Amino acid sequence: MTEYLIRFVIGGLVVSAFAVLGDVLRPKSFAGLFGAAPSVALATLGIAVAIHGTDYAAIQSRSMMFGAIALAIYCIVVCQLLMRARMRALSASLLAIAIWLIAALGLQALFPGGA
Repeated sequence: MTEYLIRFVIGGLVVSAFAVLGDVLRPKSFAGLFGAAPSVALATLGIAVAIHGTDYAAIQSRSMMFGAIALAIYCIVVCQLLMRARMRALSASLLAIAIWLIAALGLQALFPGGA
């Protein structure tokens, strides 16, 4: 329970800091970019290093990177389905979830590793 509280507090502080940074920068479109910073991931990695050590945190970082790459592929697929195939948003999103899962698990299979 304490770990979740620490994640919440650190994540909130990082999101607030990025929001302030985004508010200061021009153009204002940067505000959304900085407001969406992966603050919970940063808090999780900090806790992982403190509690479990750097090897464990490295495995977690690798998994987060695979998830981010899979998310980028998901976004590209959804955009293509919406624009080229003229699918509805719900249909395109549901179909692309399978693509995201295949991409994430595929990256895990291509680059095995861990403890």
